[in-house]
Amino acid sequence: MSAAQAGPAGRIPSGRLRQLGPINWVVAKLAARATRAPEMHLFTTLGQRQALFWAWSLYGGRLLRGRLPRVDTELVILRVAHLRSSEYELQHHRRMARQYGLDAHMQATIFAWPDAPEGDGPRKILSARQQALLTATDELIKDRSISDGTWQRLATHLDRRRLIEFCLLATQYDGLAATIAALDVPLDNPHG
Repeated sequence: MSAAQAGPAGRIPSGRLRQLGPINWVVAKLAARATRAPEMHLFTTLGQRQALFWAWSLYGGRLLRGRLPRVDTELVILRVAHLRSSEYELQHHRRMARQYGLDAHMQATIFAWPDAPEGDGPRKILSARQQALLTATDELIKDRSISDGTWQRLATHLDRRRLIEFCLLATQYDGLAATIAALDVPLDNPHG
């Protein structure tokens, strides 16, 4: 069990009003309320870099509400979080993914990709588009690139703008998972 799963320690103590500034403090409080958490540790940690936090928030928010359908966005985020063992990202995005149609069974399929029991194999459950997104995510995160064959399959489902957005989305959440791990950001709901 990592320290992030064990409790609210973290390498950088949570910022309070003085460290966050009034705007970031309010944003962190509202985010905690929206997620029904006592504290949004990611925001009370990153918010200490006040202007940089705003730039990151705008970028991340734009990726969440970009040209990719939200169900695709959540599928990619879940896969990245799974590959990076980011319990923090999983805790937040499992709930969001359910809101966009990725129920517990579909999430288990995403996590099992590409392996699962034959009778309930992922290729029978996932659409060709979802399979292309997962394959491309795996290659991009594991290999830091996407093979020509995978790119061609992905390009049958995404136009030029969405292909760019896909790469930015997957690498944003990969980098975020690394930042969360390096800073040892505690879970917002360690027991839930």
